[in-house]
Amino acid sequence: MATHPAKGGASGYVEADPRPANPFLMTPSPETAETLLATLRDRLGEKHVLTAAEDVAPALVESRGLYRGTALAVVRPGSTEEVAATVRACAEAGVPIVAQGGNTGLVGGGVPYGGIVLSLARLDRVRAVNPGDAAITVEAGVILADVQAAADAAGMLFPLSYAAEGSARIGGNLATNAGGTAVLAYGNARDLVLGLEVVLADGRIWNGLKALRKNNAGYDLKHLFIGSEGTLGIITAAVLKLFPKPVSRSVGFVGLASFRSAVELFSRMSRAADRDLTAFEVIPRFGLDIVLKHAPDMIRPLHGGHAAYALVELSSTRPGADTAAELETLLAGAIEDGLVQDATIGASEAQNAALWALRERLPETQKAEGGSIKHDVSVPLSRLADFVEHATEACEAAMPGLRVCAFGHAGDGNIHFNLSQPVGMDKAAFLGEWGRFNRIVHDIVMELDGSIAAEHGIGLIKRDELALYGDPVGLDLMRRLKTALDPRDLMNPGKIVALGDDPPAALPV
Repeated sequence: MATHPAKGGASGYVEADPRPANPFLMTPSPETAETLLATLRDRLGEKHVLTAAEDVAPALVESRGLYRGTALAVVRPGSTEEVAATVRACAEAGVPIVAQGGNTGLVGGGVPYGGIVLSLARLDRVRAVNPGDAAITVEAGVILADVQAAADAAGMLFPLSYAAEGSARIGGNLATNAGGTAVLAYGNARDLVLGLEVVLADGRIWNGLKALRKNNAGYDLKHLFIGSEGTLGIITAAVLKLFPKPVSRSVGFVGLASFRSAVELFSRMSRAADRDLTAFEVIPRFGLDIVLKHAPDMIRPLHGGHAAYALVELSSTRPGADTAAELETLLAGAIEDGLVQDATIGASEAQNAALWALRERLPETQKAEGGSIKHDVSVPLSRLADFVEHATEACEAAMPGLRVCAFGHAGDGNIHFNLSQPVGMDKAAFLGEWGRFNRIVHDIVMELDGSIAAEHGIGLIKRDELALYGDPVGLDLMRRLKTALDPRDLMNPGKIVALGDDPPAALPV
């Protein structure tokens, strides 16, 4: 159920009038609901079956406030066995389940519709850290920053990192195949998983917790569940890869004449620095300007203004490596050749963090500029500059005064192509244009052989976009997998792909 968002609140939105019709509402009879809740109270304990409105409310709205759902209760199992018991009870009652971690998703994938919200917050144990295997075994409710800290305490690195790492939980990271700032060097969440433990739709537990780099014993089942957004099963634990900690790390902030110049700089640096180039983020001039405008603690890193900026990180695990000298040499050469207009390099970890903060604060400060229509897309690197130029021109032509904020992980082809409303325009009227701008942006993405969902997933907000742009055979395979693993459509129903006669998902306006 979509809401009509209005500015306000910590997330930038307040609840407005919800639409009366919910396409996925699955409401059991009062008798069935009460029997189910009694069963769950007996199994989990009264205090872990939350039904009071104030306890359930936080689980009904996703982090951007674009959707609001309904739920009978929020249940908080404390072990894999209790998760399995909860799923079995819901399956017997025919009641849907939505698993939630930190509820930091951006596509409505964790919004419940009439069933049970299964919180994984109590599954928060680090089961094992094994530097010898370069692996860590954690439960799904461990906060991402705590996974990083546990690895660090063992002298190792867990590289998955993004702005919500202080509240996002690892189960949700895996269920959405999270990306983040380290994809260039270490890959997406999918690339960091060795094994999984999963509760299936019938309540059985699949134990695939192996710390093996090679295992060709049949289908690689873990990849069915990574990125499935809880529609096929519930991840309860994972064995994750660890890496050596860098001994040298340097961050640079670079001023450039255009987005195309940034892509050229990436190509040049990736050839020269190879694996030492661990991050390459691009920020437009508008993006830096609004960070400096709405985050007064931020400091302008370069004199004057530039059309585009790149945040570049080099790191190395080689003893004696000097990434600062390496970065200085690379940027000096690019300045001499006219590719880079200006640059600065952090002289300490504190300065490195301050440069990174300019990128990390961008999404939150964009909210202060009014309504934002967001597109999380990817295209081949060789066509990235073409995409940004063509999509910018098309969107600006479609709405005079529109402000394009195209930023993100340019090194892996992922751009957050966000559109800020024209100054003075009514916010609701602007967000009402979401569907029109989807056609403009996503048509260009597909022309360039890209993807309409780079790292945030599908959820509700892109479900019908996937149906429109997805390969028919691929969509059929997705539906067959969903039907095979969850024949009653009780695991996060209505997300990613529609089954049967599901009506279209509402746009978030």
